Amino acid sequence: MSVEILINFTPRETRTAVVENGVLQEVYIERCGQHGLVGNIYKGRVNRVLPGMQAAFVDIGLDRAAFLHASDVRPREMNEAGVECERREPETINELLVEGQEILVQVVKDPLGTKGARLTTHASLPSRTLVFLPKICCAGISQRIESDEERERLRTIIRAAMEDKKEGGFIVRTAGEGVVEEELKREIDFLHQLWAEIKQNALTATAPSLIHSDLPLALRTLRDLLRDEVERVRIDSKQVLAEAKDFAQRFAPDLEARIEAYDGERPIFDLYGVEDEIQRALESKVPLKSGGYLVIDQTEAMTTIDVNTGGYVGHRNLEETIFKTNLEAAQTIARQLRLRNLGGIIILDFIDMELEEHRNQVLRTLEKHLEHDHARTHVCGVSPLGLVEMTRKRTRESLEHLLCAPCPTCTGRGTLKTPETVVYEVFREILRLKRQYESGEFLVLASEAVIDLLLDEESTSLAELQEFIGRPVRLQVETLYTQEQFDVVPV
Repeated sequence: MSVEILINFTPRETRTAVVENGVLQEVYIERCGQHGLVGNIYKGRVNRVLPGMQAAFVDIGLDRAAFLHASDVRPREMNEAGVECERREPETINELLVEGQEILVQVVKDPLGTKGARLTTHASLPSRTLVFLPKICCAGISQRIESDEERERLRTIIRAAMEDKKEGGFIVRTAGEGVVEEELKREIDFLHQLWAEIKQNALTATAPSLIHSDLPLALRTLRDLLRDEVERVRIDSKQVLAEAKDFAQRFAPDLEARIEAYDGERPIFDLYGVEDEIQRALESKVPLKSGGYLVIDQTEAMTTIDVNTGGYVGHRNLEETIFKTNLEAAQTIARQLRLRNLGGIIILDFIDMELEEHRNQVLRTLEKHLEHDHARTHVCGVSPLGLVEMTRKRTRESLEHLLCAPCPTCTGRGTLKTPETVVYEVFREILRLKRQYESGEFLVLASEAVIDLLLDEESTSLAELQEFIGRPVRLQVETLYTQEQFDVVPV
């Protein structure tokens, strides 16, 4: 598989695109003043302890208080395999925290919608090949490293380092496979030194305050996404290129040669049609090559994806047509989840299939393409209603929420009341005000569509209303009013 990473930098915005085999798979965007908070470490103050929710709200200096659950405060114990052990009688939130207490926390989820950031007291510090867990003693290995011999080699190196440092544990990331012992030890020393600086800064800082911030997007991309399968990283900024090469020299010297400048005449995101793909990712309808299409509907509670055959009629029979459409949809859905960064509960409504083997093959295709996803996913299978239920870990805003805002006209509903509905609301409002005020007449201010309807199709109804209330009604168009807005003024 051919993988390229494109980095576009402007003083106000940094964008990263991951392209696999010439097709855009992921987009990351970071704007000045809107940096992601995941990975940042704060010294916070507990505002409220909520026993009913087994959680607390913590002030870390943001507009909204952040959320800290009791499970992210309790001490954790790991077994030899790096799996957390269950505690028989877990402490309650009242036993763990008190209001006014100062506490060192790390953001694990950015604020999403109206929800504040999600916190943990179990900080983790990532490098290119390792994740340092200061409060947890374990030697874990990424599940994507399959060789038993390599896993044992890495675990031996980590255990020796843990005995020497006497603090915390490590998880070896996928990028750690095949890395020599000297390089791993160099990263271990760096992470221990970084944690010592964080602890020292936390002692003198006043709550709430930022203690440690994660890397900017361009360098974070190199740390988290630069793998052996990445052929090259192309950057259109000399400043970012210099920072990237310096970062690679310190943490991945063997990959530095893959980082290169882009000085083409066309904007870098015009390569492979990245700009066009981003625009299409903001639309609800996604066409399939066969002629079918997906409809993606993102709500606060969940995301639903509906599969339709559209113009695809197949060549053999209906079942075969449905099966081929669902197979193509499964591949496209996996890509769209990454591209749009959709998370939380996701419901997939594939076209109903009669054969059990076809249903199983569609599920296997979906799971196969989800293996390339960096976010953790879990597919629950087909429900009794024929729906596929799945979850995808959500740590940051989706592409739509990042680039778009709710429509000021419909306030995010996606629909508007018809002019006829608004006319009848106007009539009811006139009747209500007639009982309250002894005015000579009423002035109706509304949009042009509503006034036109009152003067045309509803003119008879308006005349009957005036006769009923015994007062004239004047109409006035307000060009700045939306279709749903109106005012009835007693004059």
